[in-house]
Amino acid sequence: MISKSSLIKNKKMSNLTWFGVGGFSKYYFQPSSEKELISFLQYNDLNLPIYPLGAGSNIIIRDQGFNGLIIHFNKLKEILIDEEGIITAYSGAMDADVARFARNHSREGLEFLIGIPGTIGGGIKMNSGAYGSEIKKILIDVTAINEKGKQKIFTVDDLKLDYRTNKLSQEWMFLKARFKSNSGSKDLIQRKMKEIIQSRKISQPIGQKTGGSTFMNGKDFKAWELIDNSGCRGLKNGGAIISHKHCNFIINQNNATAKDIETLGEIVRKKVFKKTGKKLKWEIKIIGD
Repeated sequence: MISKSSLIKNKKMSNLTWFGVGGFSKYYFQPSSEKELISFLQYNDLNLPIYPLGAGSNIIIRDQGFNGLIIHFNKLKEILIDEEGIITAYSGAMDADVARFARNHSREGLEFLIGIPGTIGGGIKMNSGAYGSEIKKILIDVTAINEKGKQKIFTVDDLKLDYRTNKLSQEWMFLKARFKSNSGSKDLIQRKMKEIIQSRKISQPIGQKTGGSTFMNGKDFKAWELIDNSGCRGLKNGGAIISHKHCNFIINQNNATAKDIETLGEIVRKKVFKKTGKKLKWEIKIIGD
């Protein structure tokens, strides 16, 4: 049986996502340790779909909520380093914190993570990338856990990471990962990270209620260019608006609902297809009813 004190029923989710929208999750569990997570999964008898949540930065939870169990990994955030410079980070660790940890240990190769707003778990799932690098370039392997509490290690090749995708079965949730790094100059690493932070401030709507990049780029196009050329910069729907600063970002500008945001995205997709013949694919994950 599951401890009632650790399991919350009908948890409001809007304050756990960067968009600040969404209904209730039927059940919610926030493990404080790897051991607690394993025990929970081994004895879980709810028989409901499970969704792993990290920073809540790249997700829309619909207004009617999620008729399942959300497991929030944000407390599983330990970061370690061994004698060979291999960095282990739990899935709830923020990407930016892993970048800073590497810098503090004079290890280079992970600087790009400072520019990715999310957690390691989400970053691996989406093969997040920015500023000339991506997760698959630094990942060694990942320890995953399934809904029964069974653990298994998958190499970077096993995951078959591609642009914003991985090929691992949805039954597996990422628990922790190992990353390779190189010895470097702390000052040079810090300088590169500062450049990335400045670039983000100049080009993206930092500090607003948004979910990061809304749509994926294609092999032959940038999503923001198609959106801009289709006349969607500044387009509004309800309380949601396409950012004037970077039009591949949707902003919750005025108490938008999840439906406002999703509908605005679909309006953009239709306008882009009508203008260019290109079908934009959502990069943001949408869950719930």
